[in-house]
Amino acid sequence: MQYKNIFTLALASVASAQSASLTDAIGSQGALSSLAALLGSNSEIINMLSNLQNITILAPSNDALDSVNSDNIGMLTNSAYLQALLSYHVLNGTYYNTTFSNESMFIPTALMNETYTNVTGGQVVEARLYDNNVTFFSALKENATIVTPNLNFTGGTIHIINSLLAIPQNLSETLSNANLTAAEGAISTADLTNSVSETHDVTIFAPNNDAFNAIGSVVGNLSSDDLSSIVGYHVVNGSVAYSTQLENSTLTTVNGQNITITVVNGTVYVNSAKVTVPDILLSNGVVHVIDQVLNPDNASATPNVTATSATAAFTDASTGTAGVPFTSGVTTPTTTYPAATSAGGSAESSSSSGLAMPMKTGAVGAAALFGGAAIFASL
Repeated sequence: MQYKNIFTLALASVASAQSASLTDAIGSQGALSSLAALLGSNSEIINMLSNLQNITILAPSNDALDSVNSDNIGMLTNSAYLQALLSYHVLNGTYYNTTFSNESMFIPTALMNETYTNVTGGQVVEARLYDNNVTFFSALKENATIVTPNLNFTGGTIHIINSLLAIPQNLSETLSNANLTAAEGAISTADLTNSVSETHDVTIFAPNNDAFNAIGSVVGNLSSDDLSSIVGYHVVNGSVAYSTQLENSTLTTVNGQNITITVVNGTVYVNSAKVTVPDILLSNGVVHVIDQVLNPDNASATPNVTATSATAAFTDASTGTAGVPFTSGVTTPTTTYPAATSAGGSAESSSSSGLAMPMKTGAVGAAALFGGAAIFASL
């Protein structure tokens, strides 16, 4: 497959012609001199980008590229990785800064390489106004803001952004870095990590650690089948349902039972659990954080919209005495990201400079990530 096929969706329609070529548009901006140099050393990439139409390029500024830490800077010289990273900065469609509002948009990008994503139609970025700035949210709610909009070129438009986008990570890395270590541990204990990670297009409703802690007293009595059923009751296969698509309806989970989605005054509930952090992007879908562990034996549970705290969906459950269930042996990251803070973790302790390096999808080994020219040539 040729490199240009990664961008197939971006070729859907042709934008009105603009006066500047892509190289001229980038070269005219001093704030993009680092990006220009990076592209200049990869002539095949810049040639392919220049031939695309009806796209929006989110161009990292010099400061954004300079912020990549020394542990990861070498990855920018890896052709396969650089191709994936740049394709994630290409939106399918022309979006001017006036396009965006307070309502989230989930826009497919040109990143379709299955080494990095298993989302049909291309991995997405979330875009909306945030503090009156057009902001793009990528892995773990990391954000990048437009600092210079609407640099038009023959194929569409360019926005200069103040940070690199971060390619969404695989299941384990996402749950761990989002401070959802109990959910990560429960999936691992149920021996379902690989099957969930390697499935295209999943929606996961992940209980936060407090939710698992609230049923600590019943965890020890769960059989392996019980745990598998409970974990499966939080996963929907074959559909990536972002928050804008969650409406009053039912969804069928992988254990065969339905969950009920209820929206009350903009707040989304899953059975009786409230979605507290929506739209954590995943390499193969999306994660929504909820404040209860769902109980497949209590599928009729309904939300109490006036409650000030969550009530466990398990009868007579209480906090256990052995700490948060399923977290023993689960690595707690030393760096916290916005998604972790939102999910109840400690405040952010570092910048996003180390996050732009993607985690490969579950089925792909290190050889595929670091295959260099061989991988690049095969795309």
